[in-house]
Amino acid sequence: MWKEEYMPSPLHRYKAEFFKALAHPLRLAILDALREGEKTVTALQRELGVEQPAVSRQLAFLRDRGLVEVRREGALAYYRTKDPEVYAFLNLGRRIFERHVQSERARLEALEGER
Repeated sequence: MWKEEYMPSPLHRYKAEFFKALAHPLRLAILDALREGEKTVTALQRELGVEQPAVSRQLAFLRDRGLVEVRREGALAYYRTKDPEVYAFLNLGRRIFERHVQSERARLEALEGER
C-alpha cells in the first residue's frame, strides 16, 4: 500500500481512518442524529428514512473506527457518539460549507447582473 520510502506515522494513519469514517453522507447523518443523545438502530432508521441494514452497516463502520459506542439494554442496542469533540470538527465543516454556498450565491448574482 505505501511506498517503501514513506511509512506513515501512527497519527497520520489514525487521521486517514478518521477521515474515511467521515467520508460517507449516511455516516455523517448518523453522527448528526446522535448529537441529541443515544438512539437505537430503529430510531435512526425512522429518523433518516433508511433501511435497517444500511444503518447497521454504517454504525458498525463508525464503531470500528471508535466514533460511536453501543450500550446494550436487554435486546436493544443504544448507540451514542464516543467522543463529542467530533462535533467541533463537523461544525467546522458546516461553517466552511456555508461560506462556500455564500460565495457561489454571490457569483451567481454577479452573473445574473451581467445579463
